Amino acid sequence: MRAVFFSDVHARDSADEAAACLLAFLGEVASSLDHLFVVGDLFDFWFARDGVAYPGFRPIIDRLAAMQSGGVQVHLFEGNHDFFLADYFTRYHGIEVFPCDARVVLGGKTIYIAHGDLVDRTDRGYRFLRKILRSPWFYALQKRLPLSMLWGLARRSSDASKEYLAKPQEGLAAKMEDFALAKFSEGFDAVILGHCHLPLLRAHTIGGRQRHFALLGDWLAHGSYLSLDGERFELCFRGARP
Repeated sequence: MRAVFFSDVHARDSADEAAACLLAFLGEVASSLDHLFVVGDLFDFWFARDGVAYPGFRPIIDRLAAMQSGGVQVHLFEGNHDFFLADYFTRYHGIEVFPCDARVVLGGKTIYIAHGDLVDRTDRGYRFLRKILRSPWFYALQKRLPLSMLWGLARRSSDASKEYLAKPQEGLAAKMEDFALAKFSEGFDAVILGHCHLPLLRAHTIGGRQRHFALLGDWLAHGSYLSLDGERFELCFRGARP
């Protein structure tokens, strides 16, 4: 059994560097994978309607759909930039979508997986905004706007993410590790999170068992991903290394 986990590509178009690198990588590993976990923020924005998605994302969508139909189990997690994914990916391509988090068992390990944007409970402003953006009335509102206008607004608003990416990530990483330690006490063997953009794999021995905490990094600066081959985790890098 082999699984790959990655997050935070923040694709704005399939031609941008991170997305192009990811497409090449997926083409190389598709035949060797049993599971692919996309742990949030694959896209820097996402809106789709009546089976129509942003045209610049078509190559990424087609690659994931081909992997799913080819026997790879694709698991897609919503992030803080891309949500309402199930209406498109599950409906049209049969890809499993997780709006928040998931408990999975792979290689004999019980694993907690989430994008990680809800780990910092002190960020009340973001948590309030998240509720608004994921609310039924906002979903209904965006469906009434012309797609061309919606995509234009989304592209402009995604520029704000650059400010976040410039901030130091060590503080968030520490909060995420504390979160993972709490999950280990609940019986999880591994905790895998995105959102932080700082790639990290750390082992803890708790109760006589080795547990793993992983931050998936990103594809903007690191080209990082986590591989699970049998029972062995490995943090890997493609393209630019830190």
